[in-house]
Amino acid sequence: MLSRTVNVPSPSAIALALALTLPALLVGCQRPQEAGADASKSAAKPALLIAPEDLTQVGTSGLVGGPVLTGSVQAARRADLRAEVAAMVLQVAKDNGETVRQGEVIVRLDSTAIRDNLTSAEEALRAASQSLEQTERVLQRQKTLNQQGMTSMQALEDAELRRNAAQSEVAAARARVVSARQQMTRTEVRAPFDGVVSERKVSVGDTVQIGREIVKVIDPRSMRFEGQVSADRLGELKLGQAVSLRVNGFGDSEFAAKLSRIDAAANATTRQVEVAAQFADAAKAPQVAGLYAEGRVDSASQAALVLPEGAVTRQGDATSVWRIEGDTLRKVAVQLGARDDRRGQVVVLGGLKAGDWVLRAPSSTQAEGQKVTRVGAGAGAASAVASAR
Repeated sequence: MLSRTVNVPSPSAIALALALTLPALLVGCQRPQEAGADASKSAAKPALLIAPEDLTQVGTSGLVGGPVLTGSVQAARRADLRAEVAAMVLQVAKDNGETVRQGEVIVRLDSTAIRDNLTSAEEALRAASQSLEQTERVLQRQKTLNQQGMTSMQALEDAELRRNAAQSEVAAARARVVSARQQMTRTEVRAPFDGVVSERKVSVGDTVQIGREIVKVIDPRSMRFEGQVSADRLGELKLGQAVSLRVNGFGDSEFAAKLSRIDAAANATTRQVEVAAQFADAAKAPQVAGLYAEGRVDSASQAALVLPEGAVTRQGDATSVWRIEGDTLRKVAVQLGARDDRRGQVVVLGGLKAGDWVLRAPSSTQAEGQKVTRVGAGAGAASAVASAR
């Protein structure tokens, strides 16, 4: 008969084995439940509130790659009126922004002292004229007496000298009168042309000296762009080229213009060249001088789909946008082309079509397939969420 030896595990070994296997069994049982909970949580992702200002539409635009111009809107016809006499300001007839007609008085200066000078000059002219008449009569008598042999040639010559001196005195007196009358007219500062007062620099009671600036007048109908361009791009410029301008204060509106002047010398410090461009439609041009403006010369343009650069999400070399498809948010990969620094736009080469709506400023909270809810303007933002109902 054969005998068999059976090894029975000790109680401590059995307890150790149970301690090692039981947690694994528990984990295996819990994983399906946790996976189901995660799926339920993803399905319950809150809807994204979308207001009109949170979206931007893919559109076609002319992306201009020509030289950039920076400057301001200025009136080609403008005048800086300065004091031509030293006097006190008595009246300011026009204020900033008011229209003026050619020859209309804008500022009136005190003319008391100048009027006295004019009166004195007129009296001096009257006296000189009387003296001239008297010397003329004396000269005629001397000529008659000389012909009769009753006076000497020396007396005749002396009479002629006195007559000539009187003529000189009359001429000088007339010049003083003309000068005084001119000074009188200079006490009234008049508009040199039809326009608008752009800057008034004096008030009633001010004392102005000769050469002090009093008022500026511009003609709003002569507005144009005056700016600078880098000398490195000078070779791309030609008179008559189309220019697309954006003016501060007019939003995204663009103004068409044509290059009308290119200076012959560059600034020695900045290496910028002064240029000017005339608005294509003067009636629609900005009517305020001094507004900052920026533009591009249409020397290399192309029509393409464009999108604001802020709508693009970047992960390494990959670029994508969040497109709205019905009531669902989708992440779409896009291929980008050239960038327009002035407009802050990029060319879309692929992934989107004209008319697509995308998030203007996406964040990290969006999720693929997330539902969206449209709200009114100002009622939401791209990052606002509401609980799904």
